[in-house]
Amino acid sequence: MTENQNQQPLIRVENLSKTFTLHVQGDARIPVFADLSLEVATGECVALYGPSGTGKSTLLRSLYANYKPGGGHVWVRHGDDWVDMATAAPHRVLEVRRETMGYVSQFLRVIPRVSARDIVAEPLHALGRDLEAARAKAEVLLERLNIPEAMWDLAPATFSGGEQQRVNIARGFAVDYPILLLDEPTASLDAGNRAVVVELIREAKARGSALVGIFHDDEVREAVADRIFDVEAGALAA
Repeated sequence: MTENQNQQPLIRVENLSKTFTLHVQGDARIPVFADLSLEVATGECVALYGPSGTGKSTLLRSLYANYKPGGGHVWVRHGDDWVDMATAAPHRVLEVRRETMGYVSQFLRVIPRVSARDIVAEPLHALGRDLEAARAKAEVLLERLNIPEAMWDLAPATFSGGEQQRVNIARGFAVDYPILLLDEPTASLDAGNRAVVVELIREAKARGSALVGIFHDDEVREAVADRIFDVEAGALAA
């Protein structure tokens, strides 16, 4: 693959298609999208746009290799290599997720008896960062996202939905991933915490990360998105 050195793309989606097969309903086939192509470069955020049911979340999960597409490619720049997430072996997908591509959703997978601080610190520690340094960064993010210090040593299972969401956002931003996928990260957040997330996204862009996100909040989308990709039309919005 050739590369435009000026744009420095980190994601190249080529002719991506996805259809769901409903095996419990006579193998009915539900087409979601077809022949989508998209490129995302360093330092930019592309917002996925379209009505409910047009495939925004499906596209995001296909980029992360949670869904296997029916056709096409999802090329991701991983170090000096390009990895096709649509066809890569499972161990390679996990390597990309650990080192290159983060994913932030509005839901936290609660881990019993693990503190909020350590849930946030874990991805950074897994990359070899000293545990205390990883915890220190976790504390900075938890403080920025207005999680009281008294809660840092508690497991988030009893936290409110909004508090769990903020812990999950902190975990997603603990590593300075070159690529970051955002699935409605500000859903249900108050204005103050939405503003913090906007700051975190802008900081990621400033250090050269490529971001793809779903933002149902128009104000947040306008604040962070450099381009809008209309999933239903399969093209960048005018």
